[in-house]
Amino acid sequence: MSDFQERVKSLLPDSIAIVGVPFDDNSSYLKGAAAGPSAIRAAYHSESTNYYAEDGTNLLEAPVSELGDMPVSEYFDIQQHTETILARGGMMIALGGDHSITYPLIKGHSRYYDWLTILQIDAHGDLYDNFEGNPYSHASPFARIMEEGLAKRLIQVGNRTLTNHQRDQAKRFGVDIIEMKDWRPGKKLPLEGPLYLSVDLDVLDPAFAPGVSHYEPGGMSVRDLIGIISQINVPLIGADIVEYNPSRDLNDMTAMVGARLCKEIIAKILKG
Repeated sequence: MSDFQERVKSLLPDSIAIVGVPFDDNSSYLKGAAAGPSAIRAAYHSESTNYYAEDGTNLLEAPVSELGDMPVSEYFDIQQHTETILARGGMMIALGGDHSITYPLIKGHSRYYDWLTILQIDAHGDLYDNFEGNPYSHASPFARIMEEGLAKRLIQVGNRTLTNHQRDQAKRFGVDIIEMKDWRPGKKLPLEGPLYLSVDLDVLDPAFAPGVSHYEPGGMSVRDLIGIISQINVPLIGADIVEYNPSRDLNDMTAMVGARLCKEIIAKILKG
C-alpha cells in the first residue's frame, strides 16, 4: 500500500481533504502546472502568514487532512482516487494541475452527489468539443462534463475569451455565463446546492496572478474572487484550484493567492 493510500485510509468522516493532482499532460500551450500543488502547499504553510480565514475560522482547529499528491500514472486515476476519498466520507479540495483534472474529479463526485451545480470561475469557457485533436484537453473538460450529464447546471463567471464555437457549445448545454465585461463586485449568482467550485487562477488579472500559463488581461482582482467565494450560500461539497504554473510566477505571489483561496474555500465548506 502506498503512502497516499495509507493517508486516505486514515481520513476521518466529515473531514476536508486537501489533495494535490500533479497532472498537466493535457495542457495546450505550456507545461508546468503539474508542479503547482507542492508550491501551493508550501505557501499554505508559509511562516509569513497564519492559518486563519477571513471569517475567523482557525484552520488548525478544523477537520482538515492533507493527503499530499495523488499518484497519477493515467488520466482516470484521478477519478478512482476521488471516489476512494469520498467513500471515506470526506470532502475534497484538489490542487492542480491543469483544468482537465476537473472532468475526472466531477466523474468521481457524481457517484455520490446527484444534481450537482458547478460554479466555474475562469477566463476561459473550456467548452471545446475537441481542442487540437484532444477531447480531454484542458480546454474541453466542461464539454465532457455536460455531455455526460454529470452536472445539472454550469455557471461560468469571468470569461473573456469566448469563441463562436464555445458560444454554440454554451447554448447546447444551457450554460449560464457572466462574462467579465458584465460582471460587477457583489453581483448575485444563481447558485443551487450541492455546489462544486472550480477556480482557474487565470480568471485573475495577470497583475494579481502572474503564475499562470495563459495571460488574459482585464480580469478580476483577488478581492473580487474572495468576494464571490464569501457570497456562496448553498452547501459547497468540493472544489478545485487549477492552472497554477510556478515557472511563470514572481516571488511566489500566485502561490500565496492559491493558498489564501484554499483557506477561504475550506472555511466556506465548514460553514455549509
